[in-house]
Amino acid sequence: MAENQKILVCAGTGCASSGALPIIDILKEEIKRQGLEETVTIVGTGCQGFCEKGPTIVIEPQHVLYTRVQGEDIAEIVASDVMKGERVERLLLLDTETQKPVTKMSDIRFFAKQHRIVLKNCGVIDPQRIQDYTARDGYKALEKVLKEMKPNEVIEEVKKSGLRGRGGAGFPTGLKWSFCQQTPSDKKYIICNADEGDPGAFMDRSVLEGDPHSVIEGMLIGAFAMGVDEGYVYCRAEYPLAIKHLSIAIKQAEEAGFLGDNILNSGFNFRLKVFAGAGAFVCGEETALMASIEGKRGMPRVRPPFPAVSGLWGKPTNINNVETWSNIPHIIRHGAEWYAQFGTEKSKGTKIFALTGKVNNTGLVEVPMGTTLREIIFDIGGGIQNGKAFKAVQIGGPSGGCLPENMLDLSVDYETLTNAGAMVGSGGLVIMDETTCMVDIARFFVNFSQKESCGKCTPCREGNKRMYDILDKITKGEGKIEDLDTLENLALTIKETSLCGLGQNAPNPVLATLKYFRHEFEAHILEHKCPAHVCSALLSYAIDADKCKKCGLCAKNCPANCIKGDKNTPYVINQDECIKCGTCLDKCKFGAVTRS
Repeated sequence: MAENQKILVCAGTGCASSGALPIIDILKEEIKRQGLEETVTIVGTGCQGFCEKGPTIVIEPQHVLYTRVQGEDIAEIVASDVMKGERVERLLLLDTETQKPVTKMSDIRFFAKQHRIVLKNCGVIDPQRIQDYTARDGYKALEKVLKEMKPNEVIEEVKKSGLRGRGGAGFPTGLKWSFCQQTPSDKKYIICNADEGDPGAFMDRSVLEGDPHSVIEGMLIGAFAMGVDEGYVYCRAEYPLAIKHLSIAIKQAEEAGFLGDNILNSGFNFRLKVFAGAGAFVCGEETALMASIEGKRGMPRVRPPFPAVSGLWGKPTNINNVETWSNIPHIIRHGAEWYAQFGTEKSKGTKIFALTGKVNNTGLVEVPMGTTLREIIFDIGGGIQNGKAFKAVQIGGPSGGCLPENMLDLSVDYETLTNAGAMVGSGGLVIMDETTCMVDIARFFVNFSQKESCGKCTPCREGNKRMYDILDKITKGEGKIEDLDTLENLALTIKETSLCGLGQNAPNPVLATLKYFRHEFEAHILEHKCPAHVCSALLSYAIDADKCKKCGLCAKNCPANCIKGDKNTPYVINQDECIKCGTCLDKCKFGAVTRS
């Protein structure tokens, strides 16, 4: 048995929902029962990244990952691995090619292909202990800044690093900081935008849950550089664990002298507050976010003036998202040249993506900018579930675009994806397979955008509703071919005339699907068929009399009671009464039910 072992249990929201928290309690009891309290430490960490395989635990220092661990597995793990160094093979991950268990985390492709900077501490430290953060060089960057650097030098270092905002727009961070710094004022603010509302996105949540001090340290460095003494983290209330860990971290940082007055005896003062948003998607837009903090309805305003000149309560304000702030300590500690070695010429560093949808390895991944979509989806993500064919990837959330298979080798960077009709966005990556209807997907995202519209400007308020109505009509087989031109013109108008970035980018899913999957729209309109067999109004079910075994399963399970037959007569579906739910197809064991 190795001395000073650690058992790292993923206690992020994903694994917690799979039952990780009781596992920690069971582990503590078993370690105590075996008399191992002096040599084994149990750590509840943030997200370890491998969400598909949760709950996960890691045995250190051997770097052994166990997946889908249940309470009844704990005694065996402790007895075999912790005490004897013998692996519990049934809980190890199987390599997709060799089908052999993989012992070390570093040999698992999901992790081997990543390069973790922002996620360096996530899944490794206890986010509720500042000592764990400082033990891994936490707040060393802040000390360096306060003792060795001037505000202008900090900003120049961030500029040289090439860091661009990770919230979606990709604006150069150092340049944005300089605007705020150069605006004269008796009071300035900085804000962390943690209002992560994209469907399928959980990057910011996981960083706040797993490494909240990195965000605080990044904001401290930014505040010093811009001459700010007060800041806010705007986090949606639907992230209770993130808010809890961040609040604990702020209190610990204050007690340790990293927040408050005269920080590290430097004369620099900075205070940080958490503001819980009510979940409005539009509050991810910076001017709407500031209005919300001010107690007003979250609605965007016309720019200029930009927040760097007139922001929160009319004062100069800088806003960056969670991932942007978390990069700052690493840039200061290691240097701009170190950071700039990752990525492409115009998109430096790494990017976190939430990999979701019809992919084998869903989870949180961090890769250098310039990595291809194919590498992320197939090398890290392990390919498409159930051997299905890849159809599209939605990148950039509701404001992004759906890209087809022939674009899988595109470099993931700001310019390349924008030119392709998508965007890096905040980092949502939703994978779709052959069973996905692209017309239905366009309708889904437009429906999301129109429901989340604040309603302030007519193009977004009315235009998105009109786009949804047209798409809904097409999915029901009621569309006309001229609707496609109407959709495209409407989308371009909304894009050009909406007030804020959310409205301007809401048509992107429509434009991208029209560009790359127009044949699916045409099939719905001209042939009254949904190629993916998703749109129920265009489906029909029938029973092949030659294959029907007269078992009656289809009729017994039909919620509409529209299937008739008996043990002597093949069953038949009454098409006038069929609600096209597909239950008969699912229940038939003999392949007698067909769908067209």
